[in-house]
Amino acid sequence: MRACRFHLGSDHGGVELRDELAAVLTADGHTIMSTAGPRSADESADYPDIAVTVCRRLLEDPGSFGLLVCGTGQGMAMTANRIPGIRAALVGDVFSARMARAHNDANVLCLGQRVLGSELAKALAREFAATSFEGGRHQRRVDKLMRAGS
Repeated sequence: MRACRFHLGSDHGGVELRDELAAVLTADGHTIMSTAGPRSADESADYPDIAVTVCRRLLEDPGSFGLLVCGTGQGMAMTANRIPGIRAALVGDVFSARMARAHNDANVLCLGQRVLGSELAKALAREFAATSFEGGRHQRRVDKLMRAGS
């Protein structure tokens, strides 16, 4: 398994899962480069601020990945995908986590603490980290994706 570098972030709705996933990723040999967001669920935070912070850190650290957690993962994904160079995937099953990396070259994984069980979230993060982009015919499609809307 290849070791990955991750930048993590969550709002108050995802603190517990963010911290749990940080521990799992570290135990699996990955490096947590930075963490953004509140230290506890009692500290309110706005998901767009956290998503932008994490995505900027990722873009300044080529080859790294982002992991964003909020209540549903939706707000984080919507915000992250507005940032040029980011391909954020909101996933809820292992196959989608794998395909987001293998076919779409996703560089940010978005998860929802209030909609996923802890064990499933761990499996999703592990699959995302373990999967490499396949390139080939998928590169042409990712290139088109990155030009869309410009």
